Amino acid sequence: MHIILGGTGNVGSAVARALLKRREPVLVITRDPSKAERFHRDGAHVAVADVHDTETLRDIFRQGRRLFLLNPPAAPSSDTTAEERRSLAAILSAINGAGLEKIVAESTYGAKPGERIGDLGVLYEMEQALAAQPIPTTIIRAAYYMSNWHASLQTAREQGVVQTLFPEDFKLPMVAPSDIGEIAARLMTEPIEQTGLH
Repeated sequence: MHIILGGTGNVGSAVARALLKRREPVLVITRDPSKAERFHRDGAHVAVADVHDTETLRDIFRQGRRLFLLNPPAAPSSDTTAEERRSLAAILSAINGAGLEKIVAESTYGAKPGERIGDLGVLYEMEQALAAQPIPTTIIRAAYYMSNWHASLQTAREQGVVQTLFPEDFKLPMVAPSDIGEIAARLMTEPIEQTGLH
């Protein structure tokens, strides 16, 4: 069974769909069961959990052999670094003793050590923590998600402009969540010993 943490978000749902398309068994973890109904209809199992509930997460992880790990982004109104570190600590604790044979984790293209750099630092910390534990792990360092522009589409259609903090000539590598879903599904189904940074 493939466990998808964050299975109803843009990326996690793409991973779940890609695995289901391959007729792989899938368990989607969500905090909002109403968002997972479509996966249940498509044959996936659904588990409801708060990412901070280590014991519940561990019990869910024990139902599968392979985990797609996505540390959920914190609400922008919070101390995002502290909140994402708290989530990460709970997830890493839940992995311990869960009996998983492989982890595929979603990171970011710009992951690096440092303070006050948002999820770039937290995801780098995740990469380092996963490298230090015994379960074979593959890291996907995705570029900027094209879906991040969804909120700008209406303005672009109506006014012919996209409002952004990026400079006009800024070149930004981008990727569609559906492409990440396909890549993650392939990595999840590869032999255990096939790991690395992608």
